[in-house]
Amino acid sequence: MADPTTPTALLADGAWQGKVWTGSWTDGGGGTYPAVEPATGESLGAVGKATPQDVHEAAERAAVAQRAWAAAPYELRAAVLRGAGDLLTLHAEEIKDWLARESGAIRPFGDFQVHTSAQECYEAAALPSHPYGELLRTGAPRLSFARRLPAGVVGVIAPFNVPTILAIRAVAPALALGNAVILKPDPRTAISGGAMFARIFAEAGLPEGLFQVLPGGADVGEALVVEPAVRVIAFTGSTRAGRAVGALAGQHLKRAHLELGGNSALIVLPDVDVTKAASVGAWGTFTHSGQICMATSRHLVHASIAEEYTATLAEKVSGLPVGDPYRSQVALGPLIDAGQRDRVHGLVTSSVSSGATVRTGGTFEGLFYRPTVLGDVPLDAPAYREEIFGPVAPVVPFNSLDEVAALAADSDYGLSLGILTGNIQAGLDLAERIPSGLVHINDQTVNDEATAPFGGVASSGTGSRHGGAQANIEAFTETQWLTLRGDLPIYPF
Repeated sequence: MADPTTPTALLADGAWQGKVWTGSWTDGGGGTYPAVEPATGESLGAVGKATPQDVHEAAERAAVAQRAWAAAPYELRAAVLRGAGDLLTLHAEEIKDWLARESGAIRPFGDFQVHTSAQECYEAAALPSHPYGELLRTGAPRLSFARRLPAGVVGVIAPFNVPTILAIRAVAPALALGNAVILKPDPRTAISGGAMFARIFAEAGLPEGLFQVLPGGADVGEALVVEPAVRVIAFTGSTRAGRAVGALAGQHLKRAHLELGGNSALIVLPDVDVTKAASVGAWGTFTHSGQICMATSRHLVHASIAEEYTATLAEKVSGLPVGDPYRSQVALGPLIDAGQRDRVHGLVTSSVSSGATVRTGGTFEGLFYRPTVLGDVPLDAPAYREEIFGPVAPVVPFNSLDEVAALAADSDYGLSLGILTGNIQAGLDLAERIPSGLVHINDQTVNDEATAPFGGVASSGTGSRHGGAQANIEAFTETQWLTLRGDLPIYPF
C-alpha cells in the first residue's frame, strides 16, 4: 500500500518526455532535445524542441487566457501562487534529484534553489492584494489617479545554471500580477527549469494557457522578443546574448529586463581574520562550481595579508571532493558541458601564460574541474578581466583604499560586491565608490532573497527588476492615468 504522506512524483508518468507544455503536453515543432546528465553522460530522456511558430501560437493562446486571468478575483491569483509554493516544498526531494542530475547541483545548493523558489511564490502571492494605484492632485473638478495594470503576455528566458530560481523569480510575480507567461528554459535544464514548473502550476490550479513552456534555441528567444502579443521580456543570461535581446526589444518598442553576467570582486581589508576571510571567499567562488552570475571572480586582498590569504584559500579548497552530486556527497559537481569546461580551462591556461601561477587545481577529469586558485595574477590576465563562470579564484593584492576602489570599479560589469572589514564605516565608504547593483559588507558576493530587489549595472544588466514588491510591480505592469468626472465639461467649441 502506498504511503499517503509521500507525494506522487510530478514527472513520474513520463508524459513530459519529448514534449513542450502548452496547457497539456504536446509535440514541439522542432522535434526533441536530448536530456543528458553532465556527471555521467547518461541520457535522462528527451525534452520537446519548440519553433518560432510554436511561440506565435502560444502567444495567441496566452493573450486570450490573460484577459480572464486579469479580471479574476485577486484572491484566486494569490491562492494559485501560494499553492505553487506549497507544491515546491512538498516535492523538494524530487526537484533536488533533477537539479543534481540535470544541472550538476550539489544537494545543499538544491536545497537553496527549492527554498528560494518557494519563497518567490509566497512573496508573489502577496502582490495581487497590493495597492495598485494612487490618487493624484488635479486642477480640474475630477477624480484623478494612476493605476497599475497587467502588461499582458510576458516572455521569460532563463539560463541553465540556477534553473529554478532564475525562472520562477520572473514567472511567479508576472502571473500574480495578472499576466500570462511563456517560459523558454535552456534546453540543457528544461526538466528542472521547465517541465517541473509546468506540473507545479497545473497542480496549483492555474487556468490553461496562462503558463507555457517552450524549450528552444536562439530562434525561439528571438521569436519571443519580436512577437507582438508579448509586451515584456525578462531575460537572464550572458551579456553578449542580453545585448542582442535588448537591441531587438528596443526595435519593437517593448521592455526588456536584462540580468546579465558579472565579474564580481571580493575586497579583503587587512583588519580581518584571514582564515575566516578565506572561507568566505571560497564559498563565493566555488559554490556550484562557480557557475553563478554573482560568483566571486576577483579576490582583491591587501598586500600585507595577500600571500597568507592565497595560501589559506588554496589549502581550504585543494581537498574539496569533486564528483557526481546525485550519487555521492561532494562539494563541487560537474560543469554543465564540454564547451563550458574548455572555456574555463582556456581562461586558466592563458592566464598562466600571462604570468599567473596555479596555487592549486587547474586540472580536470571529464566535466569535473578541480577548484583552482591563481596567484601573481596580472591585471590583463583573461581570468581576471573576463567572467569565468567556473571554479577559479584569481587573487590580486592592493596597497590602499584608493587603489582597491579603482581596481574593483575597473570592470565592464557591476553586479555584486563583497567587502570584508572590521571597520564597517570604511566598508560603507568604499561601497559608494564602486558601481554595483548588490553590495554585501562582511559577506561574499552570492546572495539572493525573494524580498530583495536584484540586478546589476553597466554590462551586468538594466538594474534591479526582480525581487521585492515595488520592483516586481514596476517590471510586470503598465501605468495608466485615469480621470473621472461627474458630468460632461463645457468647452469653448
